[in-house]
Amino acid sequence: MIRLGFALLLAGALGGCAGLAPPSCAPGQQAMLTAELLFGRKIGDRIGVSQTAFRRFVDDEVTPRFPDGLTILDASGQYRDRERGVLIREPSKLILIATPDETENREKLAAIAEAYKRRFNQQSVGLILKPACASF
Repeated sequence: MIRLGFALLLAGALGGCAGLAPPSCAPGQQAMLTAELLFGRKIGDRIGVSQTAFRRFVDDEVTPRFPDGLTILDASGQYRDRERGVLIREPSKLILIATPDETENREKLAAIAEAYKRRFNQQSVGLILKPACASF
């Protein structure tokens, strides 16, 4: 489970990035917001979010909010469990989304993180937001 540090990133990302200046994009590109969502797959000390359960989550919660496309990567995450003082390593998923930087899209990203925490009993989901130039 990705913990407190990412919860703080989420709060800062949703509130503090609204003032970032859009990048100056090359011809053929447009200013976008890129989001990286970091999902831990452990529940307690075991792998609790199977590949099938994660795919179902994407189908139910992510794709309906961002139907134009996204990328999902397998990852290995780690964090320091502050309650127990130990380093925890776990398999993770990273979802990358490029979308127009609009309040509605930021709210959709926050809703995805909240849905994952509820569904899989997670303390936090990492959300990193960055301005970018993109072309598709």
